[in-house]
Amino acid sequence: MSKNKVLQPNFKLSFLLPKYWLTWVGVFIMYSISWLPYKFQLFLGRMIGRLLMKIGSSRKKVALRNLELCFPDMPEEERLELLKKNFESTGIALFETGMGWWWPDWRVKRKFTVTGLEHIEKAKAEGQGVLILAMHYLCAEIIGRGFGHAHPLVIFYRPHNNQLMEFFQFRGRGRSNEYMLGKKDVKGLIKAIRTGESCLYLPDQDYGRNRSIFVPFFDVKETASTTGTLIFARQSNTKTMMMIPKRNDDGSGYTVEITPPLDNFPTNDDVTDVTRINQEVEKAVLRKPEQYMWLHRRFKTRPNETDASLYK
Repeated sequence: MSKNKVLQPNFKLSFLLPKYWLTWVGVFIMYSISWLPYKFQLFLGRMIGRLLMKIGSSRKKVALRNLELCFPDMPEEERLELLKKNFESTGIALFETGMGWWWPDWRVKRKFTVTGLEHIEKAKAEGQGVLILAMHYLCAEIIGRGFGHAHPLVIFYRPHNNQLMEFFQFRGRGRSNEYMLGKKDVKGLIKAIRTGESCLYLPDQDYGRNRSIFVPFFDVKETASTTGTLIFARQSNTKTMMMIPKRNDDGSGYTVEITPPLDNFPTNDDVTDVTRINQEVEKAVLRKPEQYMWLHRRFKTRPNETDASLYK
């Protein structure tokens, strides 16, 4: 029996219906491009990203607003350059999805350098579960695949709304990892941690008011930040570590760092602990801010429902 709480989606004849035809076209294009030389895909991705910046006015406004909120003292010229690089990275991420889902193992492995595995190995040798906190870096799809070859993970994820895309996404993300759990399967992730698995969780987006408190993130003093992380981090015999990835500037591939376990974490104070998580995410983002997902409306939930939106 499969260990996956989210049952592995099977191919359905309904996937051949007209409503999925555009999805099939997109998948075919992604798959075909994934076989091109890596550096050519990087070049093509940058070009696509620049095009998206020109035609995607709503996402451009969101990303620019996020940068204004997080880096209010950054000169405008520097902020606009960061925005441009961020869209170029977004374009590359489209092709990294294809790489992550369809590249053969040998091609993935030669593009990856992983450091800090000894921290995970030490925790597991001591019989502890490992909670690895990552962030929404744009290269996440290829990172998940590549890191899984070094150390397979249990991945906590959001199933795709499009059933055909979920069919491909599930298989692509699970190719080199232990298994995957849907975002509502809190009990499943707790069980995985308690049985000594290494589990991946991303705490850095706005998940609404439920299980959130308002603490600083960059220069926004009241940012909706999930307390869900603490449910997992506070399990007995659990070590919490950060995963910090990057796409190498020289086009050689990717480097992923696992940090030592967070010391004195968690405490019994939600505000202290969630603030600490946000600070760790900030430090990771600042290493390669152009590779972070600034297109997400990170600050859409305000402390009071009557508060004015930060995106107007």
